[in-house]
Amino acid sequence: MRKTMNRRGLRVAGMAVILAIGSAAMAEVPQITPVPRPLGLAPADTPAPQATAPAPDTNAAPALETALALAAADPAPASAPHDPTVGPVTGFPLPRYVSIKAAEANARRGPSRSHRIDWVFQRRDMPVMIVAEHGHWRRVVDRDGVGGWVHYTLLSGERTAIVEAARLPLYQRPDTSSMIRAEAERGVIGSLRECHGDWCEMEVAGFRGWVEVSGIWGVDPGESFE
Repeated sequence: MRKTMNRRGLRVAGMAVILAIGSAAMAEVPQITPVPRPLGLAPADTPAPQATAPAPDTNAAPALETALALAAADPAPASAPHDPTVGPVTGFPLPRYVSIKAAEANARRGPSRSHRIDWVFQRRDMPVMIVAEHGHWRRVVDRDGVGGWVHYTLLSGERTAIVEAARLPLYQRPDTSSMIRAEAERGVIGSLRECHGDWCEMEVAGFRGWVEVSGIWGVDPGESFE
């Protein structure tokens, strides 16, 4: 079943009564909540194509195509091993995090439009992990390890994260003793501004603060970027 969500899949509870941060009259920390059942991936409605031949091997075929493409493009000896931690197309690290740029992104069984659609990502800005590359296609998985081959134009290098903790505080500084600016519930998606060690600065629904990496998915522990 497809789920319909707003632009970011978010809503902010109690926005009309939130006072300025630091006001003595502020009684409660703002609560940032997702829409009900924040699911970002749905099975495709497209029926499986009829064929007399067996369905293609979902893992072996893309791997074989990638190996052939590399052999044709690279003058190095065929026996030279490819570094699995580097994308053969982009040269960027594998795996790596990106986000869904489109409102809907088809995840296919193989790296071409002739392959059937297995899943449809239905949440813009949802973080995913690229685990393989082939031509204009990237194999991505979500936090549950589900996904498929997505065209690169549907992906963004913008770093985002999804809240995994039941309630995640957004601190004024990367310190649990600092003031809490807001709290985000499980399923909320926010933009990552920078990460250092165990902390990331995240912006969501107009609030910006530091969150602990252990409470989100979309960044590796110890990863640093600005």
